Amino acid sequence: EVLLVESGGGLVQAGGSLRLSCAASGFTSDNYILGWFRQAPGKEREGVSCISSSDGTTYYADSVKGRFAISGDSTKNTVSLQMNSLKPEDTAVYYCNAQIALSNYWGQGTQVTVSS
Repeated sequence: EVLLVESGGGLVQAGGSLRLSCAASGFTSDNYILGWFRQAPGKEREGVSCISSSDGTTYYADSVKGRFAISGDSTKNTVSLQMNSLKPEDTAVYYCNAQIALSNYWGQGTQVTVSS
């Protein structure tokens, strides 16, 4: 069973920083994508950033480019998201996501709240 365990999140003032981490377990594939989605109240879940285990290729949503940085450790199956210059519109529940062999897996979600 694939398990994603998230840590980090919390409450921060606008302009501040937070770091999210996710540890994935329960699979043997060394070719996967780990990343983060977020869902704000009343809005659809959206992709934030992801990283490929095979070559380190990264993706960022336009709304977070230049502010967020994703990093991964394929030896430990972990991914982290450093979030800087946070804005109130970044407030959402952030979900760790793993794409493994055409299947999607989700963490339980962690709340990020940015006050103005």
